[in-house]
Parts: sequence; structure tokens; C-alpha cells
Amino acid sequence: MFEWSGRVAVITGASSGIGAALARTVAKRGAAVALVARREERLRAVADEIVRSGGRASVHVCDIAERAQVEACLRDVLAAHGGRIDLL
Repeated sequence: MFEWSGRVAVITGASSGIGAALARTVAKRGAAVALVARREERLRAVADEIVRSGGRASVHVCDIAERAQVEACLRDVLAAHGGRIDLL
């Protein structure tokens, strides 16, 4: 079985739907989640929910259709999570 604890997972589309559900599940299993999407307010709501339940989450606003935003987002995620990403 995969060990989630101590891992860093980047979840795109994390502001709603399947992405938000996946982020909640991965966080419950012990991974830190980097939440990525365009809608900051919704990302913050998902992050707050994860943190309130004892998980770790960071918020990264990004339109993945824009290369410059993706590159900036990658730098931010790495900075927020000790220079590592285990799952995308």
C-alpha cells in the first residue's frame, strides 16, 4: 500500500468537484496538498476545511492553460513544500 504520510501532492482543479474531493481524500491519508485552480476564494475554502480537519494545505492560484502562470505556480509550490513534489 502507498504511504501518503510525509508526501506532497499537487492537485489541479482543486477548487471544486473531483479535484476538491481528491484533495480532501489525499490530505486525510496524510499528504500535504498544494491546491491549484483559478478561483482563489474556493481554493481557500477547501484549504480551510482540510486544515480544520488536521491536514496540511497550501493555496496556489493558477490558470494551467497559461505557461507563465504554471511556471510561477511550480516555484511557489516548491517553496511552500520544502522543494519537493511527490504526486501531481
